[in-house]
Amino acid sequence: QVQLVESGGGLVQAGGSLRLSCAASGRAASRYAMAWFRQAPGKEREFVATVSRDGVVKFYADSVKGRFTISRDNAENTMYLQMNSLNSEDTAVYYCAVGGSSTSRTRTNYTYWGQGTQVTVSS
Repeated sequence: QVQLVESGGGLVQAGGSLRLSCAASGRAASRYAMAWFRQAPGKEREFVATVSRDGVVKFYADSVKGRFTISRDNAENTMYLQMNSLNSEDTAVYYCAVGGSSTSRTRTNYTYWGQGTQVTVSS
C-alpha cells in the first residue's frame, strides 16, 4: 500500500513558477516509477510527466516540455514537479501517481493516486 499527498498548488500569475511536491508513505517509492497527471474542468485527466525508479529516465508531455521538470528524492520518498513559464492552459488539478513498473504516459500503468492539488494560473 502506498499513500500519496500532493502539495504546493495555488494561484500564480501567467509567466510565474510553482513547485509541486508528492509525499509518499507506506512502501518505498523507489520500487516504482512515478508520474504527474492533471485534469482541467470538463476535460479528461492527461499525462504530464513521469520519472523512472532510479530518477534517470524522464518523459514529458509535449505541452510542458522545456517548461516543467520532474524529479524525485527516493531517500525522502518524495517527487517534485517544477513548473516554469506557466500559462492559462496549465490550470488544472494536478495528481501524483505511483505503482508503474516503468515510465509510462498511460493512466492504467499506475496503481496509487493522490487526492490532487489545484493549480490556477491567472492572466
